Amino acid sequence: MSLEFVLASHNAKKVREFQRIIGDRMPQASVLAYDGPEPVEAGLTFAENAFIKARTAAAHTGRIALADDSGIVVDVMGGAPGIFSARWAGSAAGDEANVRLLLDQVADIRRPHRGAEFRCTIALVVPDTVLPGGHEFVAEGRWRGNLAYEPRGSHGFGYDPIFEPEGLEVTSAELRPEQKDEQSHRARAFAALMPELERVAAQLAG
Repeated sequence: MSLEFVLASHNAKKVREFQRIIGDRMPQASVLAYDGPEPVEAGLTFAENAFIKARTAAAHTGRIALADDSGIVVDVMGGAPGIFSARWAGSAAGDEANVRLLLDQVADIRRPHRGAEFRCTIALVVPDTVLPGGHEFVAEGRWRGNLAYEPRGSHGFGYDPIFEPEGLEVTSAELRPEQKDEQSHRARAFAALMPELERVAAQLAG
C-alpha cells in the first residue's frame, strides 16, 4: 500500500530532504509539497509550532500531514535563536542574513564555548477523514556540535554552513546529502517517528 504525506512547508529543499529520509525507510511512501496558507507560528516551543503547521496542512488538504519545526540552539546565548532561527535577522531575511547575524553575535566567543545543537521536532497529524478519531504524535531529534567561525560548504540550507557536528571537522553543509541524512537532527527525529508511521500504515492497511 502506498502512503502519501503532505509536508507543511513551502521550502522545496526541505521537501526533498524529507522525501530522501522517508524514502530510505518507507519505500512505499511519498512526500507531497504543501500549497496552502502559511499559518501563524505563535507557539512558544518547537512542538507547538510543528503542530500548528501540521494541523493547518491536514485541515487544508484532508491528507496525513507532517510538519517540522527546527532550529539552532546556541549554548552561550541561552538557547537562542531557538524557535526564532528562521527569522533571526528579521521576518524578511534569508539564510545568509541569519547566519551572518548569529556569527556577529558570537564573534568574541572562542572554542570551547561555541557549543550548539540543531533541534528538530516533527509533528504527525492524521485527520479523522483518513482515520476515524484522527491521530497526533510528535518526535524530537537533537544533533550536537559547535559553531564554525565562518560559513563553509554549499549543501543543505539554513545554518548548515556554520554548524560543525560533534566529532567532525567539517560543517554540515560540507557533508554530502546522504551523509547528513544518516546523522542529522531531522534523521534522529525520524528514527523516533518511524514506529508511529508504521503503526498508522498498518491501521490504514487494516
